[in-house]
Amino acid sequence: MTEVVIAHLSDIHFGVRCDMVQLADLEAFLPGLQPTVIVVSGDVAQRARHGEFQGARRYLDVLGRTAPWHLIPGNHDVQWWRSPLGVLGQRVKYGKWRRYFGEDLTPVLELDQVVVAGMLSANGFAWGSLTYNPNDTTVKGHLPAAEVARVRARLAQVAPHKVRVAVLHHNVLPGVISHRWGLARPRAAQRALLTLDADLVLCGHDHTEGAGQLDGRLVVSTAGTHSVRTRGGRPSAFNLIRVTPEQVAIEHYVYAREAHTFRRGDVSLFARYR
Repeated sequence: MTEVVIAHLSDIHFGVRCDMVQLADLEAFLPGLQPTVIVVSGDVAQRARHGEFQGARRYLDVLGRTAPWHLIPGNHDVQWWRSPLGVLGQRVKYGKWRRYFGEDLTPVLELDQVVVAGMLSANGFAWGSLTYNPNDTTVKGHLPAAEVARVRARLAQVAPHKVRVAVLHHNVLPGVISHRWGLARPRAAQRALLTLDADLVLCGHDHTEGAGQLDGRLVVSTAGTHSVRTRGGRPSAFNLIRVTPEQVAIEHYVYAREAHTFRRGDVSLFARYR
């Protein structure tokens, strides 16, 4: 296989917290990296409003001139108030999302060298996402067993030479600044993700970039945010992931506002085990 290059973005948040200048700079910067695919791990909106989704769809279509893109919903993209705890069913919560991004909430994008499979962790005010902390309500996510089984079966059909990527919104490793988990039952979710036989898991949600592994073998990329709401006043960042037969490299590209560009920061290297 040739090198697979994944531009991993997250938490764009069109709406009141959107950083339009930065998004314009990102649009101009990405083509020079020549990504194989652009993956956005959710939260393209702030309040799941029509105008936010319209702006996000237009922006992604522009990015699509550089590379194919893959997208799954985040917790800010869910109209959870339309069906709290699922009392009116699940479909109504994703009505606006489906209008702008299609019927499939968890699409699978298969290219010559890579397969990207979406997983739904953003369920809003749902039983599986509840914790003992009321501040977690509608913020935390959960990873149903059915999601794991579906993606595991799909990745098992993929040709051996292709890079296998699973994407969900909520961070599966604790944030490097917040130390918060994105999922209500993180240890169970980690064990489940290890059964996918994937090369990579991509996530966001925490608004801080990160890189790590599960069980010393499954690489995890956590992208930052391109909104004005970063943690600790840090600059925004996205991840560029380079996959070869031998290794996975995650490069953090940090926004330099005054220069209207992104500069490469820390790089994490992991052996590729699959």
